[in-house]
Parts: sequence; C-alpha cells; structure tokens
Amino acid sequence: MTAKLEKRPTLLNLRSVVVVHDLIMVAAAWTLARLATAWLVGTGGLQWGQLALELNFILLAQGFLHWRAGLYRGIWRFASVPDLGNLLRAAILGAASGAAVLLLLGAPVELMALMVWVFPILLALFLGVPRLLYRVFKDMRSEVRQRRATQRTVILGAGTTGRRFLPELRRRGGYDVVGFLDDARRTRNTEIDGIPVLGPISRLPQVVREAMIDLVVIAIPSASNQQMQRIVQICEEARVDFRTLPVLKELGSKVTRFDDLKPVAIDDLLGRDPVSLDWASIRAGLHGKRVLVTGGGGSIGAELCRQIARLNPAGLVVLDNSEYNLYRVDHSLRQEFRDLVIETVLGDVCDSATVERVMLRARPEVVFHAAAYKHLPMLQNQVREAFRNNIIGTRRIADASARYGVDVFVLISTDKAVNPSNVMGATKRVAELYCQQINRQSNTRFITVRFGNVLNSTGSVVPLFNEQIRRGGPVTVTHPEITRYFMTIAEAGQLILQAGVLGEGGEVFVLDMGEPVRIRYLAEQLIRLAGKEPGRDIEIVYTGLRTGEKLFEELFHAHESYAKTGHEKIFLTRSNSENLDWLVDRVDAGERAVQQYDTDQLRELLLELVPEIGRVPPRHPKVVGIAG
Repeated sequence: MTAKLEKRPTLLNLRSVVVVHDLIMVAAAWTLARLATAWLVGTGGLQWGQLALELNFILLAQGFLHWRAGLYRGIWRFASVPDLGNLLRAAILGAASGAAVLLLLGAPVELMALMVWVFPILLALFLGVPRLLYRVFKDMRSEVRQRRATQRTVILGAGTTGRRFLPELRRRGGYDVVGFLDDARRTRNTEIDGIPVLGPISRLPQVVREAMIDLVVIAIPSASNQQMQRIVQICEEARVDFRTLPVLKELGSKVTRFDDLKPVAIDDLLGRDPVSLDWASIRAGLHGKRVLVTGGGGSIGAELCRQIARLNPAGLVVLDNSEYNLYRVDHSLRQEFRDLVIETVLGDVCDSATVERVMLRARPEVVFHAAAYKHLPMLQNQVREAFRNNIIGTRRIADASARYGVDVFVLISTDKAVNPSNVMGATKRVAELYCQQINRQSNTRFITVRFGNVLNSTGSVVPLFNEQIRRGGPVTVTHPEITRYFMTIAEAGQLILQAGVLGEGGEVFVLDMGEPVRIRYLAEQLIRLAGKEPGRDIEIVYTGLRTGEKLFEELFHAHESYAKTGHEKIFLTRSNSENLDWLVDRVDAGERAVQQYDTDQLRELLLELVPEIGRVPPRHPKVVGIAG
C-alpha cells in the first residue's frame, strides 16, 4: 500500500502479493539451506527430486504457520516491532516444521541438526530484509509528505457521515486519509472510494503507531454518550490529536463540511441521545405570537431567544438586568435574524414600573420567565437578594401576566427546588407554589418546567473547572461521591419550548435528566480533554460540602407522583391540589421584610413557606430517577 490508496491495487490483492512473496522466500531459503548443509555434511550433491518433494511439504506447512503467526495482519508500509516478533515466531516455527518434514522423509540426523539452525536464520533474513527496506522507503516518503504539511488521517466511522466527509478532506488538500475504523462487521475488509476499512475502533492505538497518524476524525454523530466516552478514551490511549463532527441534532440535514469539525467537548461525553420534538405543535404555539423572555441574557434565556426567533414570532422582547448580557444577546439575534422584530429592555423584574411598562408596550402572549439568581453558595448568605429576585421578581411578572391577559406563562425552575436544603432552592420552590396558586385564579396558563444543571451555563461548574485547569490546577470538588443531573443548553431550551405547548395550566413538568453524573468523573474528563492526566498533571482536591449543599439532587417531592406526557423526555408531576391562599400573605410579609432589609425575618419566612429547608438532608442517595 502507498499514501494514495485510491490509485493502487486493492488491500486483498496486495496481501495476495505478500503471501506469494513469502512463499518464494521460503522456497529460496529452504533450497539455499539444503545446498549449504549438503556441502557441510559432505554428501556430494543434492537430489533435485527429493528437494522438490521437500519443498511441497515445507511450503504447505510454512504457509499455514505464517498465517497462524499473524504475519499477514500487518501491512508492509506499517511494519513495526510487533510484526518483527511475528516474523521471528514464524522462523522458529519454520525450524520445527523443517525438522518434521525431514524426519518424515527419512533424512539423516546430522542433516536435520544443521537444517534446524541454518533454515530459520535464512528464512528470517529473506522475510525480514524486504520488509525493512520497504518500511525505510515509506518512512523517507512520509518525511517528504510531512514537509508538505500533510496530516495522515484516520476517520472513525464508515457510515454515511464518514463517507460524505472523505471527499471534503480530499477537496481541501493537506490530508492523507490512511483508512477508516468501524465496529460494524459488514465493513470489515472493505474499501470506501479506494480507502480501506482497517478494522474496529479498538485498533486505533495500533494503527496510529504503525501508520504514524496525525489526526483522527470522529465521524459518528449518532454516537451515544457512552460510545463517545469509549472512543475518546481510545483516542487518548493512542496519544493522537482528535476532532469530532457535531451530533445529529446540530448537523440537521446540511451536508457535512470541514468547518463542522470541532474539538471534543464535555457536551459530547455527557450529552444524551438527540431530542425528538414535535416542532409542528411548538411552531403553532409560538408562530406569529408576541413573546417575552425575562433573564434573556443568561445562558438558558439566550438559548430560548435563539430557538424562539427561528419560529418566526410576531415580536420578541428580551428583558435582563445585565447590560453586558443584554448587549450580547441583542447583537447575536440581530445578526442572525435580520427580519426579527426585537426589543431589548435593560431592567429588573422586581421593579414594578419596568414590568408594567414592558407589559403595556409589548402586550406579550407568551412569557418565559428565566430571570433568577442561581449561585447556591453565594445566595446562602444573600437571603434578601435571593428572596427579592427569585420570589418577588416572579410575583411581579406573574401578576402582570395574569392582569394583561397573557396566554401562557412558563416558569423555569430547578431540581434544587425539590426538598431544598438551601436558600436558592427554597426561593425557587416558593416561586413554583406561587405560580400554581395564581393559576387557580387566572385565565393565563401558568406552567412550571423543572430540570437540573446545564452544561457550560453561566456560573456552572464546567467553566470553573476549565479555568482551574488552565491555571494548572488543582481542580476543586466538594465531595468524592457528589452527583448532579446534567443536560446541554440546547436540549434544555428545546424541552422547555415543548413543555410550554403541552401544559394546560398549573402543571409542573420535569425534564428527563437521564442518569446523575459524579462531579469527580466530570472533573477527570475535563482534565483529559485538556490533554492532561488527572492526579499526575492536574490534582483533584476535595474541599467538603458547602453549607446547604446536598450529595445528590432529586427531581420529585416525596408527595409527588409523576406521569408520562406526549413527549418521552417530559414528565408531569402530580401533587395534592391544596389551597395556597396563605402563601400570598407570607409573600406579602416577605416583601415588607425585603424593603426593611430584615434578613432574619426572611429566613423565618422561608422556613415557614418551605419547612423541609430546616431538615438535615439524607447523606446517601435513594432511587429518585425517572422510570422509562
């Protein structure tokens, strides 16, 4: 084989040539050894009929032994130390087979004694020297190719995506595609446009070593997170640069392009199967509607804005109290959606005047309330701001939505609102209860969507870990056993939109978060993705659980049951339909305490509103996941 595989004979033909070459070398080695031993023994000459008979037996025996010794698993252009071992093994077995043939044909003992030494030495030389010379020749050509800045490349995945990507690499130039690796048995010993499938993905370290691979392209957009974790582990073991193509939900129907290549990110390892959405119903619920997104400059809010903008709403209003975040989302939306009627408002959802002004001018038909403070450790000592933003802010926008006749109000909640052990979770739980209460008295459909952590969102653990890794460590994890639920920003945004059209009012929808992930595992994977080894290059230090932090999160309260909905990844909680009139009085009291900056009173009110916050959380997880 040579660098341009498409211009050479097939892999099967090349191996046939190698087999013929080896059999010729066996015959030559045996003939020369017999001539030499005949001269040493002094028999005077060689009976050519006897030699022909011996060759028939030795060629049959050696052909079988070479195959069993693995001499044809490797390829000459990739000949390496393991291949040398196979060759020596074949030579040693050749000595045994030669002795057996001579014994069978009744040759003298002294002749057998000499042949056992002379034949394997000649055989090793005759088989090894051509391979060595061929490898030296190919290495010299490879150095010339490297000087031309080409990258020797292997594509993981011989399916549709990999096949589409091959012409793209050829078109750009600078990439010498050596072969494909794929686990599907039907692809074994086949070729794709002249490029061979070299075996399963597990062979990557061997192929990288033998073929001097510079780049690995992972072209399996349908891979699950478990499959991606295995593939990345193999790439890391091979010590080779690797890139991946986007997952199916990011690729969509567009043709695979070189520009789609990206480094493997933590999303690729922890993301789940692509989400299948009922876009017809989502579009019907938002197309031509006036939509308001509070907290639209944050991670989830900005993603919601982008996805809503694709559905051609009549208008989109983005409200946020961060000037920088609002500028970023405004610039992004106007660049990507030039025909979108968009208004960005710098303001606070806790400010009655701002809320009234936005509602009066925009008259939204759908409201997504994503504005919230969510940094758990910080809010633990900032009870006033947590109560003010997460409860009073929700009350302001919810009351105004009911008053101005909004059709649908969607509250973005969190799994930390379930049996909360901290201030942040407690305030979000009160916000959930308030929306359920006001739903009973309004024509607006108030819907709550509850989910866990979002990868790479602002203030999440992933950016923190990445920053610690950039500084050289250590990476700080609170507890070796701590787990959290994770989903990607795009998946969270899509499922929020889907839940918004499923609800009839008063429901709490819970997104299927899959299996919880150990934060320790998350830290280890981020370190490896940075090209370093946990414990050797970057230390992981355990700092202990922080105040209000639990080892694990739950998705349902003990008194809640859940039921399936029209979407497999969205579940509906069922709770007692209790009257919450008292809640309004307690929130009124909380608002007065906020105005007076009475943090002690606010803590007492939170304990009264959410009694479970005062209980000690369980130290070991129980089964709280979602059943399929």
